[in-house]
Amino acid sequence: MKRARRPQLRKSLARIEHENTRQRLKKTLGPWQLTMLGVGSTIGAGIYVMTGTAAANYAGPSILLSFVVAGIACLFTALSYAELASVMPVSGSAYTYAYVSMGEEWAWAVGWLLLMEYGISCAGVAAGFSGYAASLLEDLGVHVPAALHSTTLEVVYQGANRHMEAHWQCDLLGAMSILVVTSLLILGVRESFKINSLIVVLKVGVLAVFVALGIWQMHPAYWTPFIPPYQGGFRYGVPGIFRAASVIFFAYVGFEAVSTAAAEARNPKRDVPVGIVLSLLICTGVYMVVAAVLIGVVPWQLLDVADPLAIAVNAMHQPWLALFVKIGAVVGLCSVLMGLLYAQSRIFFAMAEDGLLFSVFAHLHRRYQTPWIGSILLGCVVALATAVLPIDIIGDLVSLGTATAFGIVCFTVIWMRNTAPEYKRAFVVPFGGFVLRGVWVGYVPLLGMLFCAFMVAPLCWELVLAFMGGDPVPALLLAAYALCGWGCYRFYGRQHSRLRREQHSTLVSAPLSH
Repeated sequence: MKRARRPQLRKSLARIEHENTRQRLKKTLGPWQLTMLGVGSTIGAGIYVMTGTAAANYAGPSILLSFVVAGIACLFTALSYAELASVMPVSGSAYTYAYVSMGEEWAWAVGWLLLMEYGISCAGVAAGFSGYAASLLEDLGVHVPAALHSTTLEVVYQGANRHMEAHWQCDLLGAMSILVVTSLLILGVRESFKINSLIVVLKVGVLAVFVALGIWQMHPAYWTPFIPPYQGGFRYGVPGIFRAASVIFFAYVGFEAVSTAAAEARNPKRDVPVGIVLSLLICTGVYMVVAAVLIGVVPWQLLDVADPLAIAVNAMHQPWLALFVKIGAVVGLCSVLMGLLYAQSRIFFAMAEDGLLFSVFAHLHRRYQTPWIGSILLGCVVALATAVLPIDIIGDLVSLGTATAFGIVCFTVIWMRNTAPEYKRAFVVPFGGFVLRGVWVGYVPLLGMLFCAFMVAPLCWELVLAFMGGDPVPALLLAAYALCGWGCYRFYGRQHSRLRREQHSTLVSAPLSH
């Protein structure tokens, strides 16, 4: 006889509210800190690092259109996040939303995707930090050998094809930056966020100076052709625009970090939606303006480096500006690392509280009230990834995880509107929706899911092409990551799930009480 599949275990909204009233994290954050968290986590890798890589390898000057595509996709998701955050002000973000809508197994999958989204993206940001730090130290007369700020694995392009090469080197500068930021996060949220706000103001000011001076040294010839001729695969042309959008998609991760801070916000139902939407709008504007100047100052073919802004300011022949921008980049990327590592540690905290992850990730420091052991473990893993993995592969993996998690968030809005319409929402997605066979479908979350699918498609297709073309490393990394996640849930999370244990206890005690 075929064994019947057990129904998915789901958290109820009543349980979410109960858990929120007894959560152990301090409520210290207001709308300003939340917006600064979003801006600080977003303005960094996208403009300091990934813009050059995406322009040089995929889109050329039409990278500006890629920013528009990625920004629109994120806007639909941001509005969906804002509605969910106004109903469920908890620290788990998309993980908790999936627990309510799709059940425990999907919640675990989303939590594992979020590790790819936040934790692994830190490695990409740290790679940018390493490039700018090495360039800055060189300007100050300190030479750092290439073997100490280059990853063990490197991507090499041959026309439209790419392959992986391994060398005896590691990105020590990037790995050290991860460990330093991890130490700051252990000291406390309020103290870390004060530092973060100062860093955000500094790096936005640096970018403003770069734009103000760079706009006078732009070369219109660098903008032509605006869309470079198609070379096959996703190399330039219209396909290159969408491929570049999928690459820089991970640069928008920061706005989602705001939702992970809901449990530590003073008025989460009001302040979290404000922080999410406002930080996304600010960052999209900054990205497009800075990218336009960057491509106008330096030929886009030269930007396939970890520090494209450093290349630009060197081309402007103003040593003081070069020093100024590099300092801003080094300090600014630290705030991105802080925001991303903070978000990931809080998601792991929520998963450990539910019993799906090792309890050590929910252990709080007696004095600082931060999940310190989990933060240290996470920092060490991310530091190792920083030292080994190239930014091209990191960007692809992060964008894949981000788009999948975003799609589930948009689906959760539709799910909750149909299963819990009576819940009061401080914020609702605009433009309404339509009813299909008795099911309400919102235009905004539906468009969010479609755009996320558009972001994932080029990544999946290129993974397949790379595998068939003799470069199995990206596909093998993804498969190994998925297998590791499945093993952790199958042999630990499933047995230690708090919700599953409570359900089992109820079933066992019911016959006795009867």
